[in-house]
Amino acid sequence: MKDADNPLILQVALASRLRQTFDYLAPAQGGPAAQPGMRALVPLGRRRVVGFVMGLAADSALPAARLKRAVELLDPDPLWDEATFGLLAWAAQYYHHPPGEVLSAAVPAAIREGAPASAEITMWQLSAAGIEGLADRPRLGQRQRELVERLRAGPAAAPELTTLGLGDALRGLARRGWLESFGAAAPPPQAGSGSRAAPVPTDAQRQACGAIAESLGGYAAWLLHGVTGSGKTEVYLSLIERVLAAGRSALVMVPEIALTPQLVSRFRDRLAVPVVTLHSSMTDTERLAAWRAARAGTAPVVIGTRSAVFTPLADPGILIVDEEHDPSYKQQEGFRYSARDLAVVRAQRHGIPVVLGSATPSLESLANVAAGRYRRLELPERTGRAGKPRIGVIDLRHHAARDGLAQPVLAAIERHLAARGQVLVYLNRRGYAPTLYCTGCGWIAPCPSCDARLTVHMRNARLVCHHCGTDEPMPFGCPKCGSEVRPVGQGTERVEQALLEVFPGVELVRVDRDVIRRRGDIERALEKVASGKARILLGTQMLTKGHDYPDVTLVAILNADQGLFGADFRASERLAQQIVQVSGRAGRGERPGEVLIQSAFPENPLLVSLVTEGYDGFARRALEERQAAGWPPYSRLALLRADGPDRGEVFDFLRAARDLAADIAQGVRVLGPAAAAMERRAARYRAQLLLESASRGPLQRLLEAWLPRIEATKPSRRIRWSVDVDPIEVD
Repeated sequence: MKDADNPLILQVALASRLRQTFDYLAPAQGGPAAQPGMRALVPLGRRRVVGFVMGLAADSALPAARLKRAVELLDPDPLWDEATFGLLAWAAQYYHHPPGEVLSAAVPAAIREGAPASAEITMWQLSAAGIEGLADRPRLGQRQRELVERLRAGPAAAPELTTLGLGDALRGLARRGWLESFGAAAPPPQAGSGSRAAPVPTDAQRQACGAIAESLGGYAAWLLHGVTGSGKTEVYLSLIERVLAAGRSALVMVPEIALTPQLVSRFRDRLAVPVVTLHSSMTDTERLAAWRAARAGTAPVVIGTRSAVFTPLADPGILIVDEEHDPSYKQQEGFRYSARDLAVVRAQRHGIPVVLGSATPSLESLANVAAGRYRRLELPERTGRAGKPRIGVIDLRHHAARDGLAQPVLAAIERHLAARGQVLVYLNRRGYAPTLYCTGCGWIAPCPSCDARLTVHMRNARLVCHHCGTDEPMPFGCPKCGSEVRPVGQGTERVEQALLEVFPGVELVRVDRDVIRRRGDIERALEKVASGKARILLGTQMLTKGHDYPDVTLVAILNADQGLFGADFRASERLAQQIVQVSGRAGRGERPGEVLIQSAFPENPLLVSLVTEGYDGFARRALEERQAAGWPPYSRLALLRADGPDRGEVFDFLRAARDLAADIAQGVRVLGPAAAAMERRAARYRAQLLLESASRGPLQRLLEAWLPRIEATKPSRRIRWSVDVDPIEVD
């Protein structure tokens, strides 16, 4: 059908679980011409909601009488450029997620609620009536005279006048009609100082910058494999300087912005332009301001976490994904996308280079290099004089550990402290102990809602489930037999207590989710390390991501066996990456570093290859094993996950879904259903179907035909289900 005034029908995506758009007539009159990527205020039942225009059409499958009219278009132009909006539409199709939820996830909360996409501030100036009234020399109060004098010099922003204490005077003169307001573009964010000069690059840095710089202006995917401390950030900065000189913008993605204050500070010290950040610990107001500045081009450098991949940029020139191997780039709930993979697709659509940097590249990226899709550049040496740290393995079969610390490790800590070095102790397990055990009957404190044990938090005398959040007081005796209960195993809280007992008077900083809770906690903790006040740094994998500790000369890894026997096929890869990343914190300054790895399985091939051949040796072995087993990157996977309060209902749903795929699964194996590794979590049973294909095409075709069949069955409302394309966890 066609409307007489505006024949176009708006295909609007709403934030709902439905994988479709909704047809609306264009607004009745006035306003901007509709374009895909704009927001529209539309009626939905008795409410008015904000949606996103996905497309325009001349006809609708619905009869004219059933079509409602959009109230208004909220934007004068699309929120995103054509390439970025196309990326969002493609992502909704590839990950088979409702388009409305995809677009909603790509913008700040205020934009979802209808706030203007462009930032404006209110300016005040003298009106014609005010100028005429002042000519008669009226009697004014002191504040009013100050306000008039300020406005005679030119218009002033409302926040400035408020800061000067002239708010009451402004309101009084405005009521008399002597002042008038108007909107003006918000000023750009404060520029970086640009005060820190670039260091002299190494030969490897110079070669990497030169190669990537030659690709500026066209698409190319680069894997920058640099050992820890080799200066990858300097390569990023050098490239961004060239992009800025060409009048273009840059997006830098990091796995966890709250853990990388040093990176943000370094960028602002080096670049004399506004640099904004986008991450989850910012307030909604801060996120909105940064997003607007990036879209307007007043902040040409954006540093952000996962969702920043969708940030509109005025004229993108380069995309950089730091620590590209990090699993944090994969969203694990709702819209389950990989920000790293989407960064590559976005670079293709913009026709610009993308740089994936890591000391421990993912096996997928290494396979892309081997296939010719990515080009690899190496930074094989550290920029400091200390060189690579020496690595040793402590055999726990011959050296008993007390509170998680073997005697050779304690001796090494004492030696490095005596030499005025700092020590980093790594244990990727928080709490005091992972288990509370009864010495009489063998009872182990269980989580009532999960197939998991409660973790002991001794300082608060609590038992906490790190999966569902269950929190209980710690019993004084066994609830079954009354015997003594003891914490078994080690967490960071217990190791902290042991280190403080062995090294009294030595200041220790602990970094894990139990102590780093509020904004600024990580910065304050690391400042103690940077100043030299704290001599021992203890923590979880929060310590491995992008921090530079130049005075750390010893790294002790306490539980290297934690991921050796994981159920997921990526467990060994993640363990290798964690070991290499945390080992790289040692010896980054002028003094040589030492790494000690505690293990009860020192002959494990993973540890042997890591110690003797480094990450490259491990990666070669792991890729051979993956290829032989037919696991990614040599196959394509998807998971259909389901959970519910009744185990039988969950498995019935998955069996029915499996049967619906029987006649359309050409080239795809449908395996299961199988229970998740932790079957019961938060009082809900979890299970899954695994879809496996040798290539992407058959898997995508199956999902496209299969998911509507599943939706049409209208499963029990108690069942929650989702599809995860390219899952990073198959447990």
